[in-house]
Amino acid sequence: MITVSPADSGVDALMKHGSVHTSAGGQYSFRVIGPCCRLFDREELPWPCSRLAWKGKEPSWRRIGRRFVPDIAARRCPSYSVELLQPGYKPTETVLTLFSERFTPLFQEWWYSRNPSSRDLSNVLPTSATA
Repeated sequence: MITVSPADSGVDALMKHGSVHTSAGGQYSFRVIGPCCRLFDREELPWPCSRLAWKGKEPSWRRIGRRFVPDIAARRCPSYSVELLQPGYKPTETVLTLFSERFTPLFQEWWYSRNPSSRDLSNVLPTSATA
């Protein structure tokens, strides 16, 4: 079990578009393009795969449920579309998940929400960040 001290309460704000940050190990820098939700493509599972609804094996052409689902490995950490800035290389666009950072519970609910109201176009930031 991981405990978080009050001084290190977790991620509760978005990185600004265009801001440049250094990686945790200092190997490269990256420019933030924007936040994103990392999805898992169920069509890439090998045959036969485990069906999510029945926990049984079935061929890929009989899968039920959504094709793209939130990646459970990355749901507690922020993911951003970034441009990697490595010395001597062309800038490369990719998705970067910051596993060393954790969401606050409210921010995690906003980022990976299952509530239909979260799809409202006015839901740009979590309620505590907008108030």
